[in-house]
Amino acid sequence: MRLRAATGPLDATVEVPGSKSIANRALVCAALADGESELVGIPLGDDTRAMTECLTRLGVAVSAANDRALVTGTGGRLAAGAVRLDTGLAGTTSRFVTAMATLAPGPVTVDGDPPLRRRPMGPLHDALLALGADVRAQGGAGHLPVTVTGPLRHGGKVELPGDVSSQFLTALMLIGPLLEGGLEIALSTPLVSVPYVELTARVMAAFAVEGVDVGGDRVVVPAGRYRGAGFAIEPDASSASYPLAMAAVAGGRVRVPGLTVKSAQADVRFAGLLGAMGCRVGESSTALDVTRDPQSPLRGIDVDLRDNSDLVPTLAVVAATAATETRIRGVGFIRAKESDRLGDLAAELARTGATVGVEDDGLVIGPGQLHGARLDPHDDHRLAMAFGVLGTVVDGVEVTDPGVVSKSWPEFWTVRDEIVRSAG
Repeated sequence: MRLRAATGPLDATVEVPGSKSIANRALVCAALADGESELVGIPLGDDTRAMTECLTRLGVAVSAANDRALVTGTGGRLAAGAVRLDTGLAGTTSRFVTAMATLAPGPVTVDGDPPLRRRPMGPLHDALLALGADVRAQGGAGHLPVTVTGPLRHGGKVELPGDVSSQFLTALMLIGPLLEGGLEIALSTPLVSVPYVELTARVMAAFAVEGVDVGGDRVVVPAGRYRGAGFAIEPDASSASYPLAMAAVAGGRVRVPGLTVKSAQADVRFAGLLGAMGCRVGESSTALDVTRDPQSPLRGIDVDLRDNSDLVPTLAVVAATAATETRIRGVGFIRAKESDRLGDLAAELARTGATVGVEDDGLVIGPGQLHGARLDPHDDHRLAMAFGVLGTVVDGVEVTDPGVVSKSWPEFWTVRDEIVRSAG
């Protein structure tokens, strides 16, 4: 797909999909709850679709239409008999349902597409084994496919590294209330993406499991019962980074309604980073917007993104258009995301003339003479959408696998074209 660049400053208001991070947490809580839940603002991407399909196979009644889902909770009583779950490319879904599978009385096999099979699952598998579940990887140890046999009844204390993925910790937290005595998770290494763990605790509280204690070296989940609830999912802050970044690189204004700086999502921080680079950030109780005067160049920043790692590709492409150097630190662990989000991202940006250095824990991006190039997103929706941002200001950018954005924002390219057209 060859991208059209903007011909001038932008002026757009952009509706972004609901947060898939919040949605997948809420869907699990609703599935394990007593009673019915209505979720509003469900995103339509592949990850959320994979979650609802897996829950259905686990015996959860889910009725979804447009951005709403009615979930009839099971109280933790999942389907008996052998079940096979296909999670596609959805890392979050695969990890959450692997933990859920330990509550089922029969064997549950979790699998995904080849790129997902390469992603690490070992710390979660080891933790579930330590709690007493039967966990058998059918391919390489610590990878999908895996067959899990429960039911797991007792909680207690388990150890988990915190520096690989917060999704492992969240998966355990979500099943913790249904285990006798609750669950204490000791962290053997410092935790990355702390705000995502805090977000998990907030969603759990919305379904009546309160008192989750997120500490520096451990997380304690009390025993309890989820209760059905009405739950509204706010716009996805990670997705919002792309249209906001388009305003930064091309100039002009982009507004995202429904998202504010008071969001529970840590990635709303992106607007502030753009502010530090020379944009003007406007906020209200109903929207967030970013504006840049095209005559005012962007400047580089030095930033630790360990708690906002999904923002790395977006910030990197903005940094490639800045007048001074940007350093992104604290994100060495993102080499094991959908792609190697350091090496793959740096290699593709270099094709456009960007000056990018890869360090142990991040990237250094300096000014360069940018030009069009054919870019491979490496099966990674976030790289694809970040390249879409770069193509707003660099003519001749092509994306080889544009369909990968269906993971989180199927309509992204249509929305992107509308933003570009707003320049006139």
